[in-house]
Amino acid sequence: MSYVQRVLQPGEQVRHTSEIHWILYWPGVVVAVLAVIVLWLSETMRFTGLWRYAGYALALVAVALLVQQWFQWWITEIAVTNRRVIHKKGLVRRQTREMNMDKVESVQIDQSILGRLLDYGNVSILGTGEGFETLRTIASPMELRNSITATTPELRIAARG
Repeated sequence: MSYVQRVLQPGEQVRHTSEIHWILYWPGVVVAVLAVIVLWLSETMRFTGLWRYAGYALALVAVALLVQQWFQWWITEIAVTNRRVIHKKGLVRRQTREMNMDKVESVQIDQSILGRLLDYGNVSILGTGEGFETLRTIASPMELRNSITATTPELRIAARG
């Protein structure tokens, strides 16, 4: 059972869940491609031993990066309910941030050109008193923003009661 499902209050419903975008894997993929190229070159060049060890080292780095990036994706939960926004990361050392919907003032999205093309970006939730930690490399940031800001004032009052 996910963290979000465990912390839901009576009458609270999940409206939207979000996750980290697959672009997170690019560094590991790039290093893996470099490893394949170097290993291929080691078969065609005279200094096969040196190139082969460099290829193995790059492959090991690629695996480490991909495992780390997958783990980061796996331990992160983002959900919008009818009452609050929930962000959890971590497995053993868990960090959670929650903001009640009646405290949300605005939601800001920061997208690069590549982010616009591939539909990812950073989302900042600003609330009364304090803001939310910026959620980085989020898939479909506009959908997340719309699920947060779509709550009408009447629903916000009902959520408090």
